[in-house]
Amino acid sequence: MGKHSRTLKTLRDIALEYGSTEQPDLASMARELGRVVHQHAPTLANRLAPLRARQRGFERWLLAERSKPALSVLVMAWPPNHLTPVHDHAGLWGLEVALAGALEVQSYTRDPASSDLRMLGRDWLGPGDGTWFEGDENHVHRCRNLSKHDTALTLHVYGGDLAQFFAYEQAGPAGGWIAQPQRSSIAGRLYG
Repeated sequence: MGKHSRTLKTLRDIALEYGSTEQPDLASMARELGRVVHQHAPTLANRLAPLRARQRGFERWLLAERSKPALSVLVMAWPPNHLTPVHDHAGLWGLEVALAGALEVQSYTRDPASSDLRMLGRDWLGPGDGTWFEGDENHVHRCRNLSKHDTALTLHVYGGDLAQFFAYEQAGPAGGWIAQPQRSSIAGRLYG
């Protein structure tokens, strides 16, 4: 178990080190996290197998948190074919790296005056691939596990605690977007 714990600890330590400033270099952080995931994919798969086998729906697991500068590191479990609503990140910067499985991330920008959303693009993430966003109040996205059978796992690093955010729902086929306040929950804590 020691070797497995060290890999998760390494990911946590990289996030804490790169996130030591208010505006970290997210590209470098993603590159370094991705390198470790690529190098230690079998070890991570072993360490995180219990999360993939839980079958309790979408879950967020806390790996680390810090208040100055604010930072949280989480592992998320995505059940087969799980699709999030379109949602924001309360103005926090963020980064996500796939640990196991594959995820699609659809990015949008929100017009602050009309609240209309415009799709910017899509990213497909496999193990070690990452995507990130700056702390922008108007950035929103939606994520989907691409597998119909397997749970996907991702590592998320945020510039703070994402306890509250907004999910966006379209009012009819051509209607505007309505913001619904949301609260996130933590399923537990991982130790690495």
